[in-house]
Amino acid sequence: MSDLIPEIDATRQPVVFIREGEVFANSRTVSTAFDKHHRDVLRAIDTLVQQEPSLGLRSFAQTPYLEPTTGQEYRSFDMNRDGFTLLAMGFTGAKALKWKLRYIEAFNALEAEVRSRLSADLNDPVALRNLLLAHTEREIAMQAQITEMKPTVDAFDRIAGADGSLIVRETAKALQIREKDLISYLMQNGWAYRRNGSGHLLGYQAKTAAGLIVHKVTTISQPDGSERVTEQMRITPKGLTKLAKIFGSGEAPDLPFGPS
Repeated sequence: MSDLIPEIDATRQPVVFIREGEVFANSRTVSTAFDKHHRDVLRAIDTLVQQEPSLGLRSFAQTPYLEPTTGQEYRSFDMNRDGFTLLAMGFTGAKALKWKLRYIEAFNALEAEVRSRLSADLNDPVALRNLLLAHTEREIAMQAQITEMKPTVDAFDRIAGADGSLIVRETAKALQIREKDLISYLMQNGWAYRRNGSGHLLGYQAKTAAGLIVHKVTTISQPDGSERVTEQMRITPKGLTKLAKIFGSGEAPDLPFGPS
């Protein structure tokens, strides 16, 4: 008996649906079909999106749902065919294979229905106009998401090669702003101060504890050939990331930024 392929309930069918001309499945019904805990399916999707963030825009859409008995809101994901395929790669076993095949058939059938509807709509001027309008609205929404993400993307691009902590001058160069503008921001926004109003910068304890700033003892060569040991404030990669997001998104206030 152990060598037999396990049967699945013939009355249970994959649940797929059409939204805005594309076919989707939901993580809740997928977890039920494959006899998995929904939390485990959510964890698998989170891992995929973490490894490839663009999947969160094109393949997995987070869609909260309300539990009618408690009124509590829970997470779930709607996924297109690509998202389902990536997720199902991690489902193994003969029974899982049968459900994969069923889902592929369901996606194929509903996508064929979408194409049939589209073909009919193209011959209807009113329907065609509505299709074009819906497409334009989706493009505008997608562009808004891309614009919102741009400061973060630019920030990580600028620090991708950063190795260890940086002095303020190097940080300003990485951020593509003037050093004096960066110093002004740091002093005005609780990052750094000068002891007795002069001398070298020191980081506030809160920023140091948060891992944004470190202090290192550095030996500085003097013009007369002697050396001086001093404590130097440096910006960590974590701090650089945060500053890059701030300056990249225009959140840094009232500073006359100029070329670095």
